[in-house]
Amino acid sequence: MIRLSIALLASVLLALPALAEDAPAKGELLLDLNALQPVSGACRVTFLATNNLGAALDKSTFELAIFGKDGAIARVVALDFKGLTAGKTKVVQFDLKDIDCTNVSRVLVNDVTACAGTGIEATACLAGLKTSTGTGINFGI
Repeated sequence: MIRLSIALLASVLLALPALAEDAPAKGELLLDLNALQPVSGACRVTFLATNNLGAALDKSTFELAIFGKDGAIARVVALDFKGLTAGKTKVVQFDLKDIDCTNVSRVLVNDVTACAGTGIEATACLAGLKTSTGTGINFGI
């Protein structure tokens, strides 16, 4: 009986790190650059935004710098993601006129110009911001 209890305890302890990895990190705002697609005269940029800050955001706006393949900044834009529900992932798309998707080499989150919600500090979005992408384009802070 003691051996069974020790084996069960060991199994639970070994599983804890894996369980912790699956849980969303509190205090994080995850922003994934998911896709860039050419659309008539524009580049459609798709993001996945996941709010793990612990409370809903009523307003969230990000200032992004878009770089061309030559390394020069092609444009600086403010993108309004509007409200982000706590613990939920939201798909957000923006059509950036006169931007050639095939010429974009980097997208930089230059600043967070709006971060507001009940119980949310104005600095929480930038402090908790984590970026990712699978597009092959450099995306980050």
